[in-house]
Amino acid sequence: MTDNHSQRPGKSYKECNSVHGLGGSQIVLSKIPVDLSKIKKEGLNKEILRAGMIAELDAKNLYEQMASMTESETIRRALLDIAKEEKTHLGEFEALLLREDPEQERELGEGKKEIEELTV
Repeated sequence: MTDNHSQRPGKSYKECNSVHGLGGSQIVLSKIPVDLSKIKKEGLNKEILRAGMIAELDAKNLYEQMASMTESETIRRALLDIAKEEKTHLGEFEALLLREDPEQERELGEGKKEIEELTV
């Protein structure tokens, strides 16, 4: 990548979501999927954690896609290991979210029960 970073002075993360890669191709980076400035204060932490979860899933998918494209076994193994670490990060965000959102925790439990009933 060139020196064009997604975080430029004076611009927010949401405004700066692309850089130029080698050969001048534009690379679009993840951005927060919701305008956090419009979220009520009491829901802000939950939305931040959900955005973090989305970012971890996005990163995991990207690393797995790149792993399937490389011809280097070393790079493939490293990318798959990094993708696996993103699952841990996802779990960390989920654990925090469940502390912040008891309804989410209850609904996850309900979803698990429904799947168990369907697959028995």
